[in-house]
Amino acid sequence: MNVVIALVIFIIGGVGGFFATRLLSNTSQEQRKLAEQVNKSETALDQYKLDVAEHLSSSAKLLEQMNDTCQTAMKQMKESTLLLQKATTAEVEGMPFFSAETQQQLAQTATLRHPKRSNEAAEAMTEAPLDYSGNPSGLFADQKQKVTTSV
Repeated sequence: MNVVIALVIFIIGGVGGFFATRLLSNTSQEQRKLAEQVNKSETALDQYKLDVAEHLSSSAKLLEQMNDTCQTAMKQMKESTLLLQKATTAEVEGMPFFSAETQQQLAQTATLRHPKRSNEAAEAMTEAPLDYSGNPSGLFADQKQKVTTSV
């Protein structure tokens, strides 16, 4: 009887162990999956942190360049303002509006354009418009009209 009781306890223990392992192995598989997901998430987070740090670094460099450019522009504006404040009216009248090279180019293009216009203007001035022509015609002619009806 002791043998039978031991055998029944052994079978019950085997069945209980089988179900316990199945239950625990599912839990351990879920834990392994969750651990893998955690590792992937941590890797993605680390990569994101690196990307953000790189972006902030490049943004800081760009802002530093912008600051340098603005400082240069402010310095140039200050110098220009001082120059303009120092200029007297006599100096301003003596200063050309365009540079010498630009004035030379404007003079060349003006000589190319203006002779055509002056010739056309001279021709237009020598001839009278057609409505003021020298030969009167129509109702404005100084000829007497013939009477066509007789009384």
